[in-house]
Amino acid sequence: MRTNPIGTGPFKFVEFRANEYIKVVKNPDYWKKGRPLLDGIEYTIISSRSTAVLAFLAHKGDMSFPYDWTIPIAKDVKNQAPHAVCEIGPTNVNTNLIVNRDSPPFDNREIRKAMALTLDRKAFIDILTEGQATIGGAMLPAPEGIWGMPAQMLKTLPGYDLDVKKNREQARAIMQRLGYGPDKHLKVKVATRNIPVYRDPAVILIDQLKEIYIDAEMEVVETSIWHAKVTRKEYQVGLNLTGNGVDDPDQNFYENYKCGSERNYTGYCNQELDVLFDKQSGELDPEERLKLVWQIDHKLQEDGARPIIFHNRNATCWQPEVKGIVPQVNSIYNNWRMEDVWIDR
Repeated sequence: MRTNPIGTGPFKFVEFRANEYIKVVKNPDYWKKGRPLLDGIEYTIISSRSTAVLAFLAHKGDMSFPYDWTIPIAKDVKNQAPHAVCEIGPTNVNTNLIVNRDSPPFDNREIRKAMALTLDRKAFIDILTEGQATIGGAMLPAPEGIWGMPAQMLKTLPGYDLDVKKNREQARAIMQRLGYGPDKHLKVKVATRNIPVYRDPAVILIDQLKEIYIDAEMEVVETSIWHAKVTRKEYQVGLNLTGNGVDDPDQNFYENYKCGSERNYTGYCNQELDVLFDKQSGELDPEERLKLVWQIDHKLQEDGARPIIFHNRNATCWQPEVKGIVPQVNSIYNNWRMEDVWIDR
């Protein structure tokens, strides 16, 4: 499946060369009559983001990889290529802190709380997204998300108060009760995937952990082994991104927070919440379901199940002759079938 995939999509697999390209061709037997409009697509693999930008500006590519470019990059592209189309939108991918609850001293609830309290979410957002990312819980925040907790509810959670100084005073007090302080720091490695969208926030996280006597060193992990590593919980602390396939509580809660789920990277388990997962899933009244989702999300953040740092907004850019692209706001995984895309040349 990894080297010769099959399916019923608009394009058929042709060839994959590691670190070079992936080629697909129009599927003549596609179930939707008259689609796709393109004869084929070649995905050129460029590991360096800056090199990819230069290739796009030189017109050696028709579009960027979906949602891969930051807001500053999109602005730079527009400055150098005013006719390029760049759309910025929510990705339903959140940047989060993962902590291995089975690895001492992080099996102590208090130290995990201190780590959540030191997070300056606004600083992450201002530095990485020029203030355009959003703060929320597990679910995608409004206005694009329909299940996210309201701002007033978020402010009652550890670390969500905008008074970062006060939060960190509480965090340092916790650490001192646990035996840490100016003369005794906790040393740890922060594991993260070796791509910019992971590494960049990891640098900020390491800086913020210093505020509570935690000296962290970044451990970069290649993409090919990242997911297996965190699934096996072969880490202490990590800077992670969680992408959701759709803005729906079932997909998010069962996949990322249910006891025993393979994607539950922190090992968080609350059987009472598992019962609520089922209850909200079966609730037919939308308003009642929303209340249950807020109750669940509030508890997840209160417990520090997987502290959400921010919900990202990124850009996709394409050349003006590319037509029919309509980026979605509920997931990076939707609408990239490319069946309605065509080239005006």
